[in-house]
Amino acid sequence: MSDARDDPDTFWIEPEFRAIMPLNGFRLSKSLAKTIRQDRFVVTADTAFAQVIATCAESQAGRRDTWINSDIEEAFCRLHEEGHAHSIECWSGGRLVGGLYGLGLGRAFFGESMFSRETDASKVALAWLVARLKMGGFELLDCQFMTDHLASLGAIEITQRAYLKLLKAALTKAVQISSGLVSAGAGSGGDWGVLDGALSSASAAGGSSEDLFSTGASSPGKRILQALTQTS
Repeated sequence: MSDARDDPDTFWIEPEFRAIMPLNGFRLSKSLAKTIRQDRFVVTADTAFAQVIATCAESQAGRRDTWINSDIEEAFCRLHEEGHAHSIECWSGGRLVGGLYGLGLGRAFFGESMFSRETDASKVALAWLVARLKMGGFELLDCQFMTDHLASLGAIEITQRAYLKLLKAALTKAVQISSGLVSAGAGSGGDWGVLDGALSSASAAGGSSEDLFSTGASSPGKRILQALTQTS
């Protein structure tokens, strides 16, 4: 982290308590479910990473400075080019109105920052992220620091000791997903792209493909809701 956008220094933080989002504990309100079901936003992944991190780094009302300096921004853009850092984007009328970015390592995803320019845009981005991680065999979504926004969506705070135990498991334990979408050996990482394949397959089959989306959902949003409500 950095103390300000224009601060050249970057430092590491190891908090005593850590916020995580249990992948089966995402809190889906009726209003958010309606927004997702109606496909109010066009949601993409890894199509505008540089724009997402740059927007996250911008000053906002009530937050003049951010912790993302130019070194952090450049480092994450390189990590994205190498396939390690990812973004989720929400679009409305061709404009980027919400999104988030983070780093994938093993079966852990470390959420770095998010932004919203329209109501519920960041919530939708997070919902799509959770669905993607669940389908890809990820085990840990690290939110770093607790906020009221994250708490309202189901995030919890755990001790550093408990976090390190979960992190070790996410980096070393074998993955087995009951749906059959993921079957990986010990030490393998989560698959970021499983959701894309499932959405494409279901769309090509008219919503009747023999996978997670075999109930005939007719839109991406409805398929995401199915992924969110299925327990692993």
